[in-house]
Amino acid sequence: MVPTFREADNLPVLARRIDAALSGSGIEWELILVDDDSGDGSEEAAEKLAQHLPVRMEVRREPPRDLSLSVLHGIRIGRFDRIVVMDADLSHPPERIPDLICALDGECDMAVGSRYVSGGRIDQGWSLWRLLNSYGATLLARPLADCSDPMSGFFALDRRMLPDLEQLRPVGYKIGLELMVRGRLRVVEVPIDFADRDRGASKMNLRQQLNYLRHLKRLYLYRFGGLARVLSFGMVGVSGFVIDLVFYLGLQALGLEHRLARFVSFWPAVSWNWWLNRRVTFDDRPRQAPTRQWARFVIASLVGLGVNVGSYLALTSYVAVFARYPLFAFFLGIALGGGINFLVSTLYVYRWHSASKGGSNRETSACSDAVPPREER
Repeated sequence: MVPTFREADNLPVLARRIDAALSGSGIEWELILVDDDSGDGSEEAAEKLAQHLPVRMEVRREPPRDLSLSVLHGIRIGRFDRIVVMDADLSHPPERIPDLICALDGECDMAVGSRYVSGGRIDQGWSLWRLLNSYGATLLARPLADCSDPMSGFFALDRRMLPDLEQLRPVGYKIGLELMVRGRLRVVEVPIDFADRDRGASKMNLRQQLNYLRHLKRLYLYRFGGLARVLSFGMVGVSGFVIDLVFYLGLQALGLEHRLARFVSFWPAVSWNWWLNRRVTFDDRPRQAPTRQWARFVIASLVGLGVNVGSYLALTSYVAVFARYPLFAFFLGIALGGGINFLVSTLYVYRWHSASKGGSNRETSACSDAVPPREER
């Protein structure tokens, strides 16, 4: 099955390549296209293909537009238990579908078309930034699944091995990772050549990348518990440090005196940390008025900074070993300050409202606002 959004130009080519790959294989098949109400001629293209190929299109007209929801819908309505999921942009080679299906005959629950296993390749036209972005996102997901390419959207599975689909909580476009983790599926990898799209526009944007981080946080919480939230908070803090440093150095380069630059650079960094924690680390908490919550986060950050600096000064002033090795006190101060900041943020800044605690499914509530209505993926 193939989730689609504004891929009308690619559908005829995709269907013909799937037909060529499966004709003569003895595999009975149907191409299910689940479209997010593209309005670009996709329905007409599917109707034309259905005249001579086993092609069926289902159109999801209710918001939100979301690739994962489209895939889950396709899994529910499929005629066959063995299902292959792939993108419509021709980045996934249909010629490898028989290999994925064949791999399911072994001791696995899911066969993944992998770019990073031996024999797999990525399009040579990728920029350095895109490569780094892909490898970085993959590394973030690796602890969750025993798979070298957990980000892959090209996979085959037997839906009889899946958990109850109503219990899944995907956010965005990495439904394969969701199935691996929550379904605890045994994965085997099949090498593929990953091509870049020739037609249409990529659906990747900043919102999708943020949704990926939110999805990762949910899966880490599912797999590792509260430690995942601590790690998420720490990673946000690291990103804020980078922003703080960039502004600090940049303002000095523009002629600002270093102490004033240090004061000014704090505000974009703390604002970034507040926003990213709101969107990722504590996205399952009820939304509060932004201005008031931001002010509370500034207070939490200042408290953490006070503990950080205060513990450093106290340790280096009164403990001989830290006076001799102040770098140890520096890192310990960061840990103490960060811990206090996390506690204050958890209990005060992003706290649960009393009205929202009773009897609510927190993760389900968070899922409902994962992708705003009518978002284009």
